[in-house]
Amino acid sequence: MTVKPDWLRVKAPQWQRVGNVKEVLRDLALNTVCEEASCPNIGECFQAGTATFLIMGPACTRACPYCDIDFEKKPQPLDPTEPERLAEAVRRMKLNHVVITSVNRDDLPDGGASQFVKCIAAVRSVSPHTTIEVLIPDLCGNWNALEIILIAAPEVLNHNTETVPRLYRRVRPQGNYDRTLELLQRSRQIAPWVYTKSGIMVGLGETEKEIRQVMEDLRKVDCDILTIGQYLQPSQKHLKVDEFIHPEQFAAWQAFGEQLGFLQVVSSPLTRSSYHAEQVRELMERYPREVRS
Repeated sequence: MTVKPDWLRVKAPQWQRVGNVKEVLRDLALNTVCEEASCPNIGECFQAGTATFLIMGPACTRACPYCDIDFEKKPQPLDPTEPERLAEAVRRMKLNHVVITSVNRDDLPDGGASQFVKCIAAVRSVSPHTTIEVLIPDLCGNWNALEIILIAAPEVLNHNTETVPRLYRRVRPQGNYDRTLELLQRSRQIAPWVYTKSGIMVGLGETEKEIRQVMEDLRKVDCDILTIGQYLQPSQKHLKVDEFIHPEQFAAWQAFGEQLGFLQVVSSPLTRSSYHAEQVRELMERYPREVRS
């Protein structure tokens, strides 16, 4: 295994706080992407009492070679109690901002859109002042399903680009770069009051020029928020890291993104798509959107 540079080392978490969050999650039988995807920030986020909830899982219908989430061709049926259990976790953890993401459920006609809507409604019923971010799959290009989610009015609609077009076949074989851009563009058109967000992981062999082109493409579809982070190999069976990118390069991408007009660019080696997601509340105050009538 390649030795990680110093800037990728994280502080050991205070396991008492982590244990408290884990206790809530286990008690309510909930999954988090923090655990399922082996996120390096699990200690920091759990210490802060935040988590990104993973619904409709834990198994995914796609087997992307960079991802640590388990693959199942025929996953289990949706659990009708999941939205209420998720909402109860938000209440117990007293979250100001919650991120709800999911595995890919290509087996479902709507890709799981209806479950997202139920989770949004359940959270709003018990914690109306909590802002909601949904990190959604591409729904296989089902734009009616996308509209169903947007009508539920999450504050943030996040869909990750993941990598540059040239690497899609190797990194994200069941994804489609143009479809990802179209999803973000349609989100802006359907619900202009919703903040759109996307993320890129680097260190897989992309070039500086390619990253900048992706950033420009995302701005062309009026994406508001961008996250850029270092890819880390979850295990020996996953894609290898091609390069560990220096923090100075992440800072340069942040500056370039701000020049392009993103409302927020979070760019650092340990950045993940939901890392410090609660900061969006500050962004909403600085750049308020007209609420739909």
